[in-house]
Amino acid sequence: MPLRRAVPGAAIALLSLALAPLAPASSHREAPFVTKHPKIDATDFYLFRSYEPGREDTITVVANYLPLQDPYGGPNYFSLDPDALYEILLDNDGDALEDLTFQFKFQNALQDIALDVGPPGATKRVSVPVINVGAIAPGSTAALNVTESYTVTLVRGDRRSGAATPIRNANGGATTFPKPVDNIGNKSIPDYAAYAAAHVYSIDLGGGLIGRMFVGQRKDPFVVNLGETFDLVNYSNPLGPPDAQPDTLADKNVTALVLELPIAFVTRDAGHPVVAGWTAASLRQARVSNPTPTYALPSVEGGAYVQQSRLANPLVNELVIGLKDKDKFNSSHPRDDAQFADYVTNPTLPAIVELLFSDAGVRAPTAFPRTDLVAAFLTGVDGLNLNGSTCEMMRLNTSTPVTAAASQERLGVIAETPDFAGFPNGRRPGDDVVDIALRVAMGKLLPIDSAPSGQLPFTDGAIVDASHFDVAFPYLKTPIPGSPNGASAKK
Repeated sequence: MPLRRAVPGAAIALLSLALAPLAPASSHREAPFVTKHPKIDATDFYLFRSYEPGREDTITVVANYLPLQDPYGGPNYFSLDPDALYEILLDNDGDALEDLTFQFKFQNALQDIALDVGPPGATKRVSVPVINVGAIAPGSTAALNVTESYTVTLVRGDRRSGAATPIRNANGGATTFPKPVDNIGNKSIPDYAAYAAAHVYSIDLGGGLIGRMFVGQRKDPFVVNLGETFDLVNYSNPLGPPDAQPDTLADKNVTALVLELPIAFVTRDAGHPVVAGWTAASLRQARVSNPTPTYALPSVEGGAYVQQSRLANPLVNELVIGLKDKDKFNSSHPRDDAQFADYVTNPTLPAIVELLFSDAGVRAPTAFPRTDLVAAFLTGVDGLNLNGSTCEMMRLNTSTPVTAAASQERLGVIAETPDFAGFPNGRRPGDDVVDIALRVAMGKLLPIDSAPSGQLPFTDGAIVDASHFDVAFPYLKTPIPGSPNGASAKK
């Protein structure tokens, strides 16, 4: 059967996931080149009006990096790259250009803890091979052999040439922020939740505005039935219960950059309530390996920063962009997205859904160009979050009323009772973007005559909703410990 019909976006999701083994989940390992640099691989991006009680006048932005972290992944665990530049970018005037950029840079300092080893009179001072030599308490680094910290710079205007201001701790004015070590295990960190909470900071944004910030390891919030997705969408029932299959990422962690920002800070003015955002990571243009590497200098980095990772809406690069252009997309800027328009208006992968399930009567949409997908991915939806630009960004209408966690619909805007505070009006942790994407890609928003399978309840069977997360900042759950032994062991 020729690939004559296209189903874009996320319904392609599951199919394209099945045929793209370099793209394990959401945007985990979504392009060939970024698989060589997992520390700068953006996995998920969230942008939502804060639903923690009393914080409704703020938005929360989450940029997750470094996918598929096994909790037991010692002895070095999962520090971010000190030679990289991690960015969260916001456009508040609809011109597809960043207006506010938060630039994160990380520092990992070796304490070089050493022990006296040997018999009396013949001891030698020897460096230890692990990152901690005892239990780690909140506020203390005495037992840590490697301490992690970071700085954040706010750039207004162009991210490379705009006005730059260091972000300061609102309590004391420091510009360097200690980062919590990963969840090594319950013997090393008996109460990781309390330990991590000590690394939530109030930040001074200027003009009397205060935000909050957390950077550290979290339980991976993305939920997907990954193994069966890879096996040619080998679901026992793709139209069955939405909670019948396992979450393949249930035992994985990620590293999260989380900001809570006042709406008054991020919006241009009351007449422009839509804020668009994305995250990106860059490396220096050149790297020369040190033939006699040290901890502090394994290589020499130089030249301008070159973007290697980009992410806004979930499932775009790995499920919409053609394989030959995945690395190009990762290095591109939203203002240049016209070069990728055909992948959205005339997608190729969705036709495979019909190929695999045609015997069951599944048919791909026949409406071209796919203006419904253009709205979801490239412009925003009229009356919901349209902002005047045509490019791939996540758009949030900050004037949309908050939906409390207990009342959130996991299918967001396409739920039977629409929840307009959910995806694609931004993205909350509990929005089930795989099921949403599947249904929209198969034509949920199209007339039945051009999308005969558009009203089918497609699902990967791995459910997620707001109950999977905390109801307060930073929302994402405490990471899974590397060693669960001990009285305090818990997910």
